Amino acid sequence: MPTPTDLTLADLRSCLTAAVVCDALDAEGYPNQSPRAALAPLTVPGVLVGRCRTTLWADMAHPDPRPYELELRAVDGCRPDDVLVCAAGGSFRSGIWGELLSTAARNRGCAGVVVDGAVRDVVRMRGMGFPVFARGTAVYDSKDRQRVIDLDVPVLIDGVRFCPGDLVVADEDGVVVVPRAAEAAVVRRAWEKVHAENEVRDAIAAGMSAAEAFAKYGVL
Repeated sequence: MPTPTDLTLADLRSCLTAAVVCDALDAEGYPNQSPRAALAPLTVPGVLVGRCRTTLWADMAHPDPRPYELELRAVDGCRPDDVLVCAAGGSFRSGIWGELLSTAARNRGCAGVVVDGAVRDVVRMRGMGFPVFARGTAVYDSKDRQRVIDLDVPVLIDGVRFCPGDLVVADEDGVVVVPRAAEAAVVRRAWEKVHAENEVRDAIAAGMSAAEAFAKYGVL
């Protein structure tokens, strides 16, 4: 079994959850690392783990002289294990992510996408098995409605800061971002908590009360 110091992203996907990582962040003094906005998995279940590649979006109401320019650059610049974070301010003006972008991003090794706004082509993305977290859906195309105005910069989602290269962990409970400065300590705490919770679960399943288990293990 790997130790917390040599864990890979594949190891983290196999055992961590967003809730456990959020608890570890709390313990390290980072109490606001998960947007309270309803960013739900719209395509596939499971845990998405990867590193932020950020895009900043804006609404628009005029013809775009260079449609899709920066979003295509962002997608084509994805590297293996990237999670593309689309900070669109919760806008439902259009579906800014869909099947074709998912196909291109996955071909570059992208692990999934988090959209603070709307997406479309959900059935087809679900068929691809590509992880997509978003606030909901909108049938409208983004052309002349929304565009990327910057990429690879710090962005905010519901007041939570996502920086390029930060660790992202997302599942049905929510999306959590781990700052690089805290990553080693948070991953260690989360790894230890997962294994401690396994002991507590086994003890409770064997008949120990919840209060007794908490008194013995200090984990809940």
